[in-house]
Amino acid sequence: MSDDFKKQLQQAHQQGDYGQLLQLIPYAKLIGIQCSRLGDELLFCLPANQDNIGNPLLPAIHGGAIAGFMELAAALHLLVFTGSPGVPKVIDFSVDYLRAGQYRDTYAQCQVCRQGRRVANVAITAWQTTEAEPIATARAHFKIEETLPGT
Repeated sequence: MSDDFKKQLQQAHQQGDYGQLLQLIPYAKLIGIQCSRLGDELLFCLPANQDNIGNPLLPAIHGGAIAGFMELAAALHLLVFTGSPGVPKVIDFSVDYLRAGQYRDTYAQCQVCRQGRRVANVAITAWQTTEAEPIATARAHFKIEETLPGT
């Protein structure tokens, strides 16, 4: 992880604003992910964007954009809450599409189900209208970097 990224992460923690941090991640910048802190939780947003449409007839968001949004949300959630010295690396990711992602803002929240010294499991839920009606759920396993003693 670059020193600039570490500084941005520390500053984001202090201010509770992760916008500048997201600008350092090319894919987050490409699809337009936003993140806000609500108490002890993070809420991720994928704003409606013509470039993320997969089916122009409905129109519906491309499944790959939804999955990428959810995977990146989980990695960022771990980065923020584990104190990991580096961005977690995905081991595997499994998504269940429950309904079409319409052309509107999409939200996601993550929950760490289990965290060991080297691996963390995260559950992700994405919705548009209400959290009670998710458009997709996912499970992700990440390899997390251990914090070295004295660092």
